[in-house]
Amino acid sequence: QVQLVESGGNLVQPGGSLRLSCAASGSILSFTMAWYRQAPGKQRDLVASITRIGGITYADSVKGRFTMSRVDAKNTVYLQMNALKPEDTAVYYCYARGTYSLWGQGTQVTVSS
Repeated sequence: QVQLVESGGNLVQPGGSLRLSCAASGSILSFTMAWYRQAPGKQRDLVASITRIGGITYADSVKGRFTMSRVDAKNTVYLQMNALKPEDTAVYYCYARGTYSLWGQGTQVTVSS
C-alpha cells in the first residue's frame, strides 16, 4: 500500500510563503490527490484537490493564494502557499483517493508574527 509523507510546514510571518510537499512511496497515477487542514478544535477541511488529469479545485478561502500541483514522475504533490494569514494556521494533511484512500501524518503550518 502506498504511504504519504508531508513536509515543508514551518512557522512563518503573515504575508509569507511556504511550499508543502507530499511524497508517496509508490505511484500516484491512479489517485486524486488533495490537501486538507485542521486547526485546533475545528474539523478537517478540504484546501485543494487535483484529479488524475490535472483538474484542480480550491476552497474559497485560499483561492488566488494557494496553488496545488502534482508531478506524477516524482510521485509528489505540492501546495504553494502565498500571502499566508494567521487563519491558515493548521496541521496540513495530504490525502489520496483511489481504489482505496489514505492520509499522511500531517505537517504543522503556523502563521504568526
